[in-house]
Amino acid sequence: MTQETLGRILGSVAKRMHADFEQSQNFKHNGEKGTSRETLVRDFLAGYLPSHVEAIHNAEIIAATGSVSPQCDIVIVDRGAPPFTMLEGYRIIPNECLYGVIEVKSSLDSAALVDACEKIAKVRKLRKTAYRPVPGLIPRTAQAYGRTYDHFPTSGIVFAFGGNQLETLGTRLMEWCRGRDPEEWPDSVWVLGKGHLQWWDPRARRLLRSPTAGATLMQVDALPGHDILLPLVLHLNLHFSDAWMDPLDLFPYSAATSLGALQNQWSF
Repeated sequence: MTQETLGRILGSVAKRMHADFEQSQNFKHNGEKGTSRETLVRDFLAGYLPSHVEAIHNAEIIAATGSVSPQCDIVIVDRGAPPFTMLEGYRIIPNECLYGVIEVKSSLDSAALVDACEKIAKVRKLRKTAYRPVPGLIPRTAQAYGRTYDHFPTSGIVFAFGGNQLETLGTRLMEWCRGRDPEEWPDSVWVLGKGHLQWWDPRARRLLRSPTAGATLMQVDALPGHDILLPLVLHLNLHFSDAWMDPLDLFPYSAATSLGALQNQWSF
């Protein structure tokens, strides 16, 4: 399949997403609207994400320390993540199994952008510590946000079905990021029918997978008839095709809970 063919297919998908979103506007309750828009994005992602990761909507992330994230619109997790709970479709995911967070907005204005950025920053602050080392395995590392990690760091992406002009959103995003560590910044912002905001390395003259100190923000307008889904698919592939995790260790999650009362002991 050539990129041109994939572009035409994704252009058709974008039109269908627009139509489905317009239909969801007829729902009376905001909760139903929100669930519908998140389902649209999740179903799209399911067809283009690598097979070893999974897109889930309506979830919270919990760390072994007991810290809990805000409710996340969509999370990208390892398919081996244990379902701590699945009550009415709601999931609680161990932070170690988390690869990415996608905040979904019906209309992206300055307030909605700041809200999405704040949620991504809070999730990124959760520590990933509960891994079981594999004997003999050379430790893996990941490079992102100007750091080296001994785990796969959490990506943060904003997706919207519409909203303000990209120039306005870009200016507001730079204001929010100023004075903050690049580890808190979102990796990219995508607005259906308009284009996307992504970080740029002015020295190497290339788009970045994730922001680093000294990066500039680039506005990329969607081409007529193509929309944003092809570059979004390529961006997601760059983020998650090499996602990995060491074996999850559940003992730190149960450290504060008694496992029983010792009564007898036998020995030879």
